[in-house]
Amino acid sequence: MRSIVLVAGLFFLLAAEIARVYFIMPFPGSQQANTVGFAYWLGRNITWIRIFLLLLVAWPLLQTVRQGKRWQQFVLTVFLIFYGVVFYFFNFRFEADKMFYQPRHKDFAAANLSGADTVLVIGVEMNGEAKAFPIQIIGYHHQVRDTIGGTAVMVTYCTVCRTGRVYSPMVNGKNEDFRLVGMDHFNAMFEDATTKSWWQQATGVAIAGPLKGKALNEIPSQQMTLAAWQRIHPNSTVLLPDSSFKKQYKGLDNYNKGTIKGSLEKRDSASWKFKSWVVGVDIEHAAKAYDWNELVKKQLIEDSVAGTPLLIALEPDSASFHVWSRKVNALVLNFEKGNSPGVIIDINTHSTWNMNGLCVEGALKGSQLARIPAYQEFWHSWRQFHPGTLKY
Repeated sequence: MRSIVLVAGLFFLLAAEIARVYFIMPFPGSQQANTVGFAYWLGRNITWIRIFLLLLVAWPLLQTVRQGKRWQQFVLTVFLIFYGVVFYFFNFRFEADKMFYQPRHKDFAAANLSGADTVLVIGVEMNGEAKAFPIQIIGYHHQVRDTIGGTAVMVTYCTVCRTGRVYSPMVNGKNEDFRLVGMDHFNAMFEDATTKSWWQQATGVAIAGPLKGKALNEIPSQQMTLAAWQRIHPNSTVLLPDSSFKKQYKGLDNYNKGTIKGSLEKRDSASWKFKSWVVGVDIEHAAKAYDWNELVKKQLIEDSVAGTPLLIALEPDSASFHVWSRKVNALVLNFEKGNSPGVIIDINTHSTWNMNGLCVEGALKGSQLARIPAYQEFWHSWRQFHPGTLKY
């Protein structure tokens, strides 16, 4: 009986240490099931679980040390050493915020850097101030806190889902602090410092903890090349790399193109595969995904979602995209490519429009197409967090 209690207690002690991290990190099989509730409970109660199991095995462990056979003592010693190694790695090395650190220095410069036509950014404009955050930088940090136009923002990115989102960090009237705690269905999760609730990066919704069901307010943002962002916002600044993390940024080389070596982040070049790129649109909870390969081929796609006529446009750089409403002054427009790169023509009035969504010539000159929030991400991410989504 003593041996059974000792073996069972030590097994569950080891299992608890591993499971606490296993279910919220991308280990084989860990991200497939809806286990975030159990993972949260385990994380909140791990101290008491440890105390209970250690008390359970204390007496039989002591008896084995004093009276056990040499082979039993040897096996016990090896196990305890192994447990110590597991405890160290799963508490100090494998936790998300021990692997991905926040920038130590946040410096901004005018958005006229060399190579701007290949640098992908998440751009934000608020109250007349515009800033660009290179994906290669925020992709490592997962979140960067800043102030734009006098408003606190939380710029987030998950490279495993290819999701860029910007949120207000205000929770219940407080400018909340968040730490990266792990992931759920391959999407980054943040834990707030006050209630210890877990928040999903792709949706901004708390999925575990006291604030479960509450959502952060999303701040409009756009993904495009730095050159395209600078064209639209010539006075924008751009976040510069923190020299403390050169090696980490280097690890995301070619992420923008989808040719990165990492299996979790590398693009499936075929359409509608697990890690194929899509452009996702969600209007009034009606979601639809557009194949990136199709967009590259056509450059312009016209469609409607939830009664809103849409134009999805890809710029000549084959990286910057826009989604606009085709409705202007009660008129639903149809578009075709112009004779020059980056120029489109509406066939209703034959007016000319640029890639800022602005009409620059013709009967509708001065009109502006209304931007519709849209995101480029992996197909597995879009369908997971938008159940029931349609495919174009």
